[in-house]
Amino acid sequence: MPRRSRIQGGSRDRAWRFALLLALLAGGTLLSCQRSREPGPGEHKLVILGIDGMDPQLLRQYMQEGKMPHFSALAAQGSFRSLTTSIPPQSPVAWSNLITGMDAGGHGIFDFIHRDPGTMQAQFSTSRVEPPRHRLRLGSWVLPLGGGEARQLRRGRAFWEILDEHGVPATVFRIPANFPPVPSGARTFAGMGTPDLRGTYGTFYFYTDDPTAPSGAVEGGEIIPVEVRDWQVAAKLPGPDNPFRRETRPAEIPFRVSLDPVAPVAKFALQDKEFVLQEGEWSDWVRVEFTLLPGLVSVRGICRFYLKQAHPRFQLYVSPVNIDPRDPALPISTPKAYSRQLTEEVGEFYTQGIAEDTKALSDGVLDDKEYLEQAREVLAEQRRIFDAEFPKFRSGTFFFYFSSLDLNAHMLWRLTDPHHPAYNAEAATRYSTVLSEFYQQMDQVLGQVMSRLDDHTTLLVLSDHGFAPYNRSFNLNTWLLNNGYITLKPGANPEEGEYFAAVDWSRTRAYGLGLNGLYLNLRGRERDGTVPPGEAEAVLTEISQRLLAVRDPASNAPVITRVDRAATAYHGPYAKTGPDLIVGYNRGYRAGWKTILGAFPREVLEDNTNAWSGDHCMDFTLVPGLLLSNRKIPAEAPALTDIAPTILAEFGIPQPEGMMGRSVFDSRRTSVRK
Repeated sequence: MPRRSRIQGGSRDRAWRFALLLALLAGGTLLSCQRSREPGPGEHKLVILGIDGMDPQLLRQYMQEGKMPHFSALAAQGSFRSLTTSIPPQSPVAWSNLITGMDAGGHGIFDFIHRDPGTMQAQFSTSRVEPPRHRLRLGSWVLPLGGGEARQLRRGRAFWEILDEHGVPATVFRIPANFPPVPSGARTFAGMGTPDLRGTYGTFYFYTDDPTAPSGAVEGGEIIPVEVRDWQVAAKLPGPDNPFRRETRPAEIPFRVSLDPVAPVAKFALQDKEFVLQEGEWSDWVRVEFTLLPGLVSVRGICRFYLKQAHPRFQLYVSPVNIDPRDPALPISTPKAYSRQLTEEVGEFYTQGIAEDTKALSDGVLDDKEYLEQAREVLAEQRRIFDAEFPKFRSGTFFFYFSSLDLNAHMLWRLTDPHHPAYNAEAATRYSTVLSEFYQQMDQVLGQVMSRLDDHTTLLVLSDHGFAPYNRSFNLNTWLLNNGYITLKPGANPEEGEYFAAVDWSRTRAYGLGLNGLYLNLRGRERDGTVPPGEAEAVLTEISQRLLAVRDPASNAPVITRVDRAATAYHGPYAKTGPDLIVGYNRGYRAGWKTILGAFPREVLEDNTNAWSGDHCMDFTLVPGLLLSNRKIPAEAPALTDIAPTILAEFGIPQPEGMMGRSVFDSRRTSVRK
């Protein structure tokens, strides 16, 4: 799950964030009011716990070890099934399957990253922010004439839209691929895909006076050098790009840190706020306000400070600046007041879609202990909101999403697997059980739900995919280069530059983009396409066969176990807009970080020594999700695309045309999955 995108280069990234700010200035035009009604006696209800990345193998193991008593009780009362995930098994694709009851051919989300074949520029897959068409330039200032627009790119109707049309109330909290929230009468809060205030998936800041530390942009953040003078540090907190300036640059807030010369403690002064932190201490949420047009326009956000070290070296981590839920600069909930109401009840909380700061751990800015403190706080916030919201549930559908198992399996797998290249025995002695502890917290949540169920309530507990080790990286674009499908410009160094900078498109037949996608450079579709449509089938067959034959020289294991054709994997009007091939990696393998954004590392295969050590962007048959219910499930092989039909069937709502699958409780189904 990439955090801070470099996929469009500096100028295009700035343009995206410029558009983001102009869109927020347009206000909440995407929101609608919620309808409410009192439940009738004995009215049917549906509760869904969406637990991202809960793995059926790990869950069964922990159940057998006695760590998950409520899951064991639920499985005994009802059913426990594996749940066929999406192609590919990436979270925005998988949750879009669940939301719409369609595969990517119907909802149009194929990866975290898409591309425009006319410009060959990459872009985020789930949302886009468009600037106003006209602007007025006055000296050093630029005034937008009209507002921009934040657009939801997922196609198809969400299940809660259909429930709303039939008068069934719904609460849907933080479901991924719902930014900006689609207009409806439901109470919804946006999840994965929601940006921070800079328009990225999360940009942290790390301030240090260490002269040996790198400076500038790193993956997921920025390292900012500072000086300590007379035990004082003067620094600036970057915010969103200022769309009112002719020269686009971030708005900034100055702040000062006063260090105690002896004790490991510091006093912070930021706008009208002052607070003190001990070394190793996290601040509460700090509200900040960035001035864009003096006296007229400002934008508010929230962030947290962590004093990693006071001296001998100064080290300060600041979280990404989140959209303030009390005063959101962009639409993050329906109705608009819902986010403010939550804040008044439970306090500030992370609003960015991926709250766990995995990149700070991968970059070495946070260590395992510090990352886990932050990750545990994310889950604590989610549980506080759940504890506030679930008791209010009286009728209709209640959906609540938890992110912790997914993000922490990504980061902690290496500490549970002695065979992983990033395994550290010392760290494992302290943290090897932490992943199971996160699972046990989900068992506690399930216990809360089960204690409140009545005879009129159906419970579904599900995950979008499972998990597997990520031991080795396969650099797909390097493989395509070595096998003659990509050609570079004369004299180009394949290891320099980003996003296909050195590619000679006039002599390139195929390229990889995203975590699982492979595209033909198709004539008439791509800007500089070379493959005639009449030859496309033969090229796809050749590439598929050669990929399936790749073996890891270190083990002789197959690196790729499945290659799916878009033409057969997808159904619907958008089936031809995504990748031509979907590469399904074996357990233990995944596309390398650099190759997914068009770079060419030297080696085709390399060890993964990153803290991001578990993954699921593989052969979809190897990482199924799971489905449990307090009712018996006749379906032997349910899939994510069956969940929306199941939700509608619970309330007697006919299944719309184009929606795949059937209710998992339909005893007449004879579903066969590939």
